[in-house]
Amino acid sequence: MSAVARTDYELGLGLSAEHRDLADAVAGLADKTITAEAVRAALEAREAGEVPGFHADLVAHDLMGLAVPEPLGGAGGGMLAAAVALEALGRRAVPGPTIPTILAAAVLGAADTTADGLLGRLLGGTETAAVTLDQGLTATADGAGGWIVTGTIEAVPGGAQARSVIAPATTDTGETVWTVLAGDAVTCTEQDGLDLLRRAGRLVADQAPVPAARVLAVASARVRALASVVYGAEALGVLAWCTATASEYSRTRVQFGRPIGAFQAVKHACARMGVGLEQARAAVWDAAAALDSGDEGADRAGEVAAALVPELVVEAAESCIQVHGGIGFTWEHDAHLYYRRALAIRAALGPHTDRIERVAASALAAPLRGARIDLPDEADALRPPIAAELAEIAAIDDEDDRLAALGDGGWVLPHLPRPYGRGAGPLEQIVIAEQIDRAGIEMPQLLMGNWAVQAIVAHGTEEQKRDLVVPTLRGETVWCQLFSEPGAGSDLASLTTKAVKVDGGWQVTGQKIWTSVAQFAEWAMLIARTDPAAPKHDGITYFVLDMATPGITVRPLREMTGSALFNEVFLDEVFIPDAHVVGEVNRGWQVARTTLAGERVALSQKMEAYATDADLIEFATGRPLDPVARHRFGELIARSQAIDLIGSRAVLQQLAGTDASTTSSVGKLLAMGIGQSIAEFVVDQLGPAAVAAVPGQPSDKAIEQLLAGRATTIYGGTTEVQLNVIAERMLGLPRD
Repeated sequence: MSAVARTDYELGLGLSAEHRDLADAVAGLADKTITAEAVRAALEAREAGEVPGFHADLVAHDLMGLAVPEPLGGAGGGMLAAAVALEALGRRAVPGPTIPTILAAAVLGAADTTADGLLGRLLGGTETAAVTLDQGLTATADGAGGWIVTGTIEAVPGGAQARSVIAPATTDTGETVWTVLAGDAVTCTEQDGLDLLRRAGRLVADQAPVPAARVLAVASARVRALASVVYGAEALGVLAWCTATASEYSRTRVQFGRPIGAFQAVKHACARMGVGLEQARAAVWDAAAALDSGDEGADRAGEVAAALVPELVVEAAESCIQVHGGIGFTWEHDAHLYYRRALAIRAALGPHTDRIERVAASALAAPLRGARIDLPDEADALRPPIAAELAEIAAIDDEDDRLAALGDGGWVLPHLPRPYGRGAGPLEQIVIAEQIDRAGIEMPQLLMGNWAVQAIVAHGTEEQKRDLVVPTLRGETVWCQLFSEPGAGSDLASLTTKAVKVDGGWQVTGQKIWTSVAQFAEWAMLIARTDPAAPKHDGITYFVLDMATPGITVRPLREMTGSALFNEVFLDEVFIPDAHVVGEVNRGWQVARTTLAGERVALSQKMEAYATDADLIEFATGRPLDPVARHRFGELIARSQAIDLIGSRAVLQQLAGTDASTTSSVGKLLAMGIGQSIAEFVVDQLGPAAVAAVPGQPSDKAIEQLLAGRATTIYGGTTEVQLNVIAERMLGLPRD
């Protein structure tokens, strides 16, 4: 079992420097102590045997009690710190009862009890424990605050090496009580388990006494939330190992004279593993942070993590084997150990249908949890002056004057340098967005003008900034983008539109396509080839074009919705003066790519113009859904929540000054498709009522969203292109 090089995408659950240091430290400890020989020895052992020697090393570094409060003898690091450590451990497919013991300690900590000294023994490494979520026991009151427990539970994770087992039992009144069953009061027999490195046990209790000190004051929802974080964080390590191992193999395995990672099928398989890792990481991070903060929605956050993570880790483990081909199916390769661990984690958290049902039920019972971002204390000093300035603008009655004040004050794109923006860093941008929302101010919709302004501010002349940027920020100028061409698509470097130098400017001839709002635009961003002899990405120049110039023909493209957002634009010897070149001649590719967009903080990646989870809940509320539809509803809610959480993580990464490009790319990819999936669900549930769009009925909105939403996975770079980008930039796979 070789140690795979770690990168930010692989061990990135924690966002703070402290948590990153913790991840590195635990990963280093695991690499030294949980050796390949130790893992293989545990695999080949015929019986559960002794607790592995590395368990004592992990105990010595306080990993057992990271999530346990200090008053109970723990390290007091919280669930998020524990999750960071568990992600690192998960990469090593840790044998034995270590992870189940960490979960047991977390449950005792949440119940605020030592369970008659058991917690101290777990933290000290002299005893091990396991937790099962399975219901198979009954409890009868003993009259002294304790219970007498009877029954059988199959396949307790880590039960074969556990001295104590935390398990739920059903009372005579149908309530659930959580009990700590001592090893000398029950029998736990080793079973032929799915996970060969974590031996399962069959628990049998026959009138087992559970004294009051071993009865836990903890709700089942909280135990499930803790389990979703502990096992979910371990699953992140499994996911990271599978993604890194498959990617490394794809870079080095040659087939037909090329690395297999250059073939799109393999590239996309690896990319989807990386996407799953970021999804899972966001869900576990949110659940852990919510538990630490005492968030009332912590249990709901745990439900989302439990709904998403087990399926994502199993899919990744399956893909890892598939990418490796025959070698991945051998006993000697470690892929099957991680696949078994993934399957066991999924099973330990209960049936997928139950996990999804809890998400569905909570979504229909109460408003969704917002993706909260805890800002540093510095935000408190920023809020009053920003709120005061915005209050003055909100009080302006005339809409045009109000828009002008927003543009001139730098509020529209505050990340831009003054005077066009406010030179705002990530934190100030978030506070500005927060205060604009609180003031109820409607901002101008720049659409493509966002990109034009950023390019001109970064590379344009002072005249261009004065004449074009200022009116755009005031909402007075509509822009379009003349980039895509019929033969180039997303491959903009292959464009054929040419600009020939003439006296005083350039003569442009060519055709552009998929140009949004070109029929209404006053100005356009245009890239054209000015040096046909230059290499592919060179010899391109960036222009701004007055759309009233002679020689421009705009032909709307009617879409499947019946409307015409897109257009094809024909340029027939169109003259563009030298003054409208942005940046250097033949350096337009750099202008198009190098704008200030990377400094901008986007609080949401979702496309609000299309179907959202709010539309989904509005449709489903009060509507009878059969079990299959209810399950699908729950899945969509969980996926949508994860997209919001990925956006929050990207913002926090920017606040911390770290690279958020990987997280942002994944969020963009997932956001492209969620509206489609929601609209498809609604239309499917309407059945015959979806044959026609009836004004005032759900079919009217849903059909429009479904048809319009087909474009979201095409424009701005198709799903396939986005997967290529993620595979190449995130995983280092070769270009096709």
